[in-house]
Amino acid sequence: MTDVSEPLLDVDDLEKYFPVKSGIIKRTSDYVKAVDGVSFDIERGETLALIGESGSGKSTVARTIIGLTGATGGTVRFDGEDITNAADEQLARLRSRVQMVFQDPTSSLNPRRTIGKSLAVPLKARGVATSDLRERVVDLLERVELNDEYWNKYPHELSGGQKQRVNIARALAVEPELLLLDEPTSALDVSVQAKIIALLEDLQAEFGLTYLFITHDLSLVRNFADETAVMYLGEIQERGPTQEVFQRPRHPYSRALLSAIPVTTDEEEAYKPRHEPLRGEIPSPRDVPTGCRFHTRCPYATDACSADEPAFVAVDAGPSVRCHIYDEAYADAFDDVPEVAVAAVADEGVASNQEP
Repeated sequence: MTDVSEPLLDVDDLEKYFPVKSGIIKRTSDYVKAVDGVSFDIERGETLALIGESGSGKSTVARTIIGLTGATGGTVRFDGEDITNAADEQLARLRSRVQMVFQDPTSSLNPRRTIGKSLAVPLKARGVATSDLRERVVDLLERVELNDEYWNKYPHELSGGQKQRVNIARALAVEPELLLLDEPTSALDVSVQAKIIALLEDLQAEFGLTYLFITHDLSLVRNFADETAVMYLGEIQERGPTQEVFQRPRHPYSRALLSAIPVTTDEEEAYKPRHEPLRGEIPSPRDVPTGCRFHTRCPYATDACSADEPAFVAVDAGPSVRCHIYDEAYADAFDDVPEVAVAAVADEGVASNQEP
């Protein structure tokens, strides 16, 4: 019997290292640490946003969860069942309950198949009778706000937003409980992005779906996700309730990302962190910096940051953060750093973009 009290998805210390081959006989010389000790869970019916720059390992997390690539270490549990590096039979059962929507809506569809045939494939796999296929496909199209006219259309006849709606419909065909949404709006223009997000919200409310929403577009996250995890170079640097992370970002990396979001209202401006530009580029996951892996770009880094790896700890009963700033054992290392640079938004509600 399902235990509704436990998270639907529980990822614990997940690792994915890709070996780098070199030399004539292709010896493994080192590894790309794409995912390096990532942990999170998602409650049933909720949305976790996994955000960060391109190359931080977000998509690899999703692909490892669903079994498109094997895990190097750690565990993934779905509905209490260990699905880490699942065998074929277990994967077949898993993929009727977990589906993935990919970044590029065009490459996700077979250009030689009509939309009707593409949507019929997962239905046939579930044993739907041929006589019922058209009715079921039309029902799927209607659920994503398309109509039966799309039955005979080919992908090249659809806009980017329409293709992504078809991909979402195809994922819904097997009646999943969890959707892994890997940058589902990145290839779409702003107006279409908003419609896709609204569609996902409606589907979640109707079917009780659980989402892992992967994106580098932070403007989509604030009013969509229940929790947010900020990922950098294979590690989660901050994780907590979305409103808390957005209004009071603790980690310098989170503050830098959020300070770059365009604002359209006075409320957003009030909670936007002070502009804290990042230095340089994200390092290669083949050569991860020692200590805190963000220290090479952090404007407040000290010698302690390059020497010791910070622990992932809860701050003020709020989000968990991986930063020495919040560890009392390293307080002396930050004596010369201005307090406003390391403090969260004041309790009385003063916005963090204001000077002290």
